[in-house]
Amino acid sequence: MNDIAVLGAGMHPWGKWGRSFVSYGTAAARAALADAGLEWGDIGSIVGADTMRCGYPGYVAGATFAQALGWQGARVTSVYAACASGAQAIGAARAQILAGLADVVLVVGADSTPKGFFAPAGGERPDDPDWLRFRVLGATNPAYFALYARRRMALYGDTPEDFARVKVKNAAAGALNPLARYRSPVTAEAVAASAVVADPLRLLDICATSDGGAALVLSSMEFARRHGHADPVRVRAVSTVSPTYPKAVLDLPDIATDSAVAVAPAPRTFRASIARAAYEEAGIGPEDLSVAEVYDLSTALELEWYEDIGLCPVGEGAKLLREGATALGGRLPVNTSGGLASFGEAVPAQALAQVCELTWQLRGTAGDRQVAGARVGITANQGLFGHGSAVVAVR
Repeated sequence: MNDIAVLGAGMHPWGKWGRSFVSYGTAAARAALADAGLEWGDIGSIVGADTMRCGYPGYVAGATFAQALGWQGARVTSVYAACASGAQAIGAARAQILAGLADVVLVVGADSTPKGFFAPAGGERPDDPDWLRFRVLGATNPAYFALYARRRMALYGDTPEDFARVKVKNAAAGALNPLARYRSPVTAEAVAASAVVADPLRLLDICATSDGGAALVLSSMEFARRHGHADPVRVRAVSTVSPTYPKAVLDLPDIATDSAVAVAPAPRTFRASIARAAYEEAGIGPEDLSVAEVYDLSTALELEWYEDIGLCPVGEGAKLLREGATALGGRLPVNTSGGLASFGEAVPAQALAQVCELTWQLRGTAGDRQVAGARVGITANQGLFGHGSAVVAVR
């Protein structure tokens, strides 16, 4: 096994704080270092997950956080993969550790976001699919989420009431998480009464944009043992796969699918392939999971992730939800952190935040949202332009 140890996990609470992303990232980094029992000077490498909205420092987040913490000569790396940036950063850190380039690595991601849904960066870029889908089609992120939701309704019979159940479930978990932005329970009636954003999705079906930060201290197993961590949470797999041609299901930011005239579509979708690669690398299957953190950009999208990570057959995500299997206290709780429904998007930090939650769950320190006996967890999300993102953690 190519396991690496998670020695420390730290976060800055999500919200709208009006400060620089650097302050959120350094706060999360210091929390992770304290959790690991290490000093910043002990770190041999730092990997920063980039944000493109925060000026030039956001493009070189590794060096930006290193400078904020105090130059000390550590190896530095900066990674951008949109919403998969955090997982890509973990992958980069893991590669350095396994290659012997660093014994212990600090991984940091943070963001300071605008109000409302994300818009494309400025300038005229007619060869950029992300620019085109906003400017030519008017296909904002909520519009895409609504298309996914409509597809599920047409193919599988999902209903707006099913989508509302996801929000109710995640809000109940988020109410128990002191780091979450939204910490109040939500009723199905409140979801139904919220404004329609992109039919059939309402305001409470769609995650917000948020400020926040998350950080992990990762090390070799030998370093962990030398520093008194006899049984740490371990990262066992990091999946960052890309799609397989032809893509037969529309995906952000593309505005068309590939032709399947000459080549048959792959046996599984891109999102399903992300989880499959993680399972294969870790030597486990979905039946081994204790907990999962998935990317609930919208309530409908969470149901799709249930199927993509193998919790149930395709089309049965809503059935699994109705049975209570994915709620706290259920057979396999999903988004015990509260998910993006409770946090909102702080893009470079969110894949890291998912691993923070797995770390606390597998340590047994998640408080009132603790999953009893948790031993294996998976995270799943994806970034624009075919960036896969899944991490398997074990104890």
